[in-house]
Amino acid sequence: MTKKISDKPQDKGTTRLREFTRHERESGTHPAIEALRSRPQMRSEENRRVMEYARIERGQMS
Repeated sequence: MTKKISDKPQDKGTTRLREFTRHERESGTHPAIEALRSRPQMRSEENRRVMEYARIERGQMS
């Protein structure tokens, strides 16, 4: 029995792998990203002055 022209092998391996990696990617954040988010932010003294001036301008004295 010969195969018809419309019979083509279905490659389910790449689809399954793609869906698995998509699910893993969307399920949570990478540990490196969490480490970057938890680091203290370094601010320069000039930036701190601007923040204080803005706070005084808004009327917040404490």
